[in-house]
Amino acid sequence: MADQIRAAIFAGELVPNQRLVEADLAEMYGASRGHVRTALSELTVEGLVERIQNRGARVRSVPVEEAIEIVEVRSALEALCAARAATRITDAEAEELRQIGRSMQAAVETGDQAAYAQGNTDLHSTLIRLSGQKTAAATIDRLRAQAVRFQYRLFAKPGRSQQSLPEHLAIIDAVCAREPEEAARAMREHLMSVGAAIEESVRSGS
Repeated sequence: MADQIRAAIFAGELVPNQRLVEADLAEMYGASRGHVRTALSELTVEGLVERIQNRGARVRSVPVEEAIEIVEVRSALEALCAARAATRITDAEAEELRQIGRSMQAAVETGDQAAYAQGNTDLHSTLIRLSGQKTAAATIDRLRAQAVRFQYRLFAKPGRSQQSLPEHLAIIDAVCAREPEEAARAMREHLMSVGAAIEESVRSGS
């Protein structure tokens, strides 16, 4: 149940500040109100949902200042993961990363934003998995979930994928070369760029 509601928030089907009425969600997903209540409690802990006294639950709206803070914290954690991945990666795993990079490059060349977004998700998730950092992985998942609407806004911004592709490829190159310090630096630079792009998109109103 929580997975379904979480996916709807990620997809923009449930939008920030939208009220989440237990009866409506139960009917929508064919679940009991008890299961919906449990799911909303779980998503509240994750920071995706907030409960307002006497008004029920709603999709939490993350302010831009908090979204930038989230990216800054992610930068530290994902830099650690990239460095660890560089020390652990096998030849087969390096080819897996390079294939993701090739897919992202093809997506930019064809203008396939959905494929590029998927490649972005695959790359970050794969690096975290290769790092073996389970605690960092759980924390990063929660942080990314809270700022997901800003992520989708960036993917839709013209020219953003062309800007971020070289950043992603630099991370892949460093990890595959087994250079942990360079991998960490490339990841930090990429996520600093993401933070700057979020701030710019809000200033420009896009």
